[in-house]
Amino acid sequence: MSLEPSLKSVLADIRKGKVAPCYLLHGDEDYLVGTALQEIVDALIPEADRGMNLSYLDGEKEDAISLCRALLTPPLIPGRKAVVVKNSRLLSSRQSLPDMVRKIKETLESDPARAVGIFTAFVRTAGWDIDDLRGENWRYIPAEEWRRLTGEEADEREKWLPALVEMCSQSGVSAEPETGGEEEINRVLQEGLPDGNCLVITAEVVDRRKKLFKTVSEKGVVLNFQQAKGRTGQKSRLFEETKEFLRQRGVDIEPKALNTLATKTGADLRTTMAELEKLIAYGEGKPSITERDVEEAVEKSGEASLFVVTASLVEKNLSGAVSAVRELLGQGIHPLAIVAVVVREYRLLLHAKALVMSGKIQGFDRNTDYGRFQKVVQPLLKELSSAGGEGEPLGLLLQHPYVVYNALRSSGNYSLDELVGILDCLTDVDMALKSSGQDPQLILERLAVRICNPSLSPAPRPSPRL
Repeated sequence: MSLEPSLKSVLADIRKGKVAPCYLLHGDEDYLVGTALQEIVDALIPEADRGMNLSYLDGEKEDAISLCRALLTPPLIPGRKAVVVKNSRLLSSRQSLPDMVRKIKETLESDPARAVGIFTAFVRTAGWDIDDLRGENWRYIPAEEWRRLTGEEADEREKWLPALVEMCSQSGVSAEPETGGEEEINRVLQEGLPDGNCLVITAEVVDRRKKLFKTVSEKGVVLNFQQAKGRTGQKSRLFEETKEFLRQRGVDIEPKALNTLATKTGADLRTTMAELEKLIAYGEGKPSITERDVEEAVEKSGEASLFVVTASLVEKNLSGAVSAVRELLGQGIHPLAIVAVVVREYRLLLHAKALVMSGKIQGFDRNTDYGRFQKVVQPLLKELSSAGGEGEPLGLLLQHPYVVYNALRSSGNYSLDELVGILDCLTDVDMALKSSGQDPQLILERLAVRICNPSLSPAPRPSPRL
């Protein structure tokens, strides 16, 4: 197979039944990696079969034995089976350590959860244990060894290493040295998976010299999604992705509007796509997005709004949420005002989740477009609202239809227990802001980590006060 074909050709092959035993999606353009993963999963496994024949493993907690067992186990129901490993560290090596350090330093401020994840992989790959680095113990790593492994001078680590060790301590994150397992996975891939079984891996850092990478390249498909170089390259990619995004939704955008949007979002792909979703809703069925639409509905990047905070949290976009919180606090917005808006958002999501689980809106699923929602689901919601039955989520039903539509869709990002836990956490945050004397920015950033990446935070207590 071609080492790095286009995503379109890979999807076309899958739809024709030409399925590779493994797919590797890697690179630092996380938006493209994420969208490519979703498209490949959608092409591999019918939605009705995903509960049985699709499983996800967390790359931060990779266990070779469990992964091999999953790969060799036949599907539970007839059809294809896919095992997805997100943010895998199997393909990194000591030669990857300089790249890891660079990515840690690049993401520490904008996306602390991502930085922690890369840092734990960095520590394991280097053969250390986070417990051995706590306090000032990291200073005992000889300067020459540090330079040899990371490519940076030892005094540079003081600018970022203590902060990462402290963040791991506060979040209860640990990392033990690598104990092998790559050879076993490599053997399983070399010998071949059962018919219909497929491994899909995403990774930020890979070492192309590793035996496992060579096996994946030989037996499967590798797709590389690197950030475009330079402002011109970034805008060119943004324009290409934006047009495809809008084409799939039957909407166009004026050239001037696209240029204005790129300026306001800083040509960041993830931010731009979130703004496009908002613009489509803002247009209420208009076939084209105009420059005036962008000027009225999109704030300039950096001028955060409460909408950006809630939207980023719901999308589990930690970097966007943290940046928006910092901007709002910098503008003098009271932290309790931010919490109040987040509480309102998650109450609506909890109500939406309960409504979906009740079975009273059977014409709705996450892929329902807004037009169908208005024709099929909205009349059912009006009936429920008019009936005013006891226990109905009237707080949700009284909202604007598009707010209800988005809440119903977004509630699928969470389980009922997760939403209950987040509301409990918000109660604790409210109390901490009022009484603890802690730094409000730190409290809110920890809240963002808890919501966007709960694996980095302690489990919440039950029974929130709704």
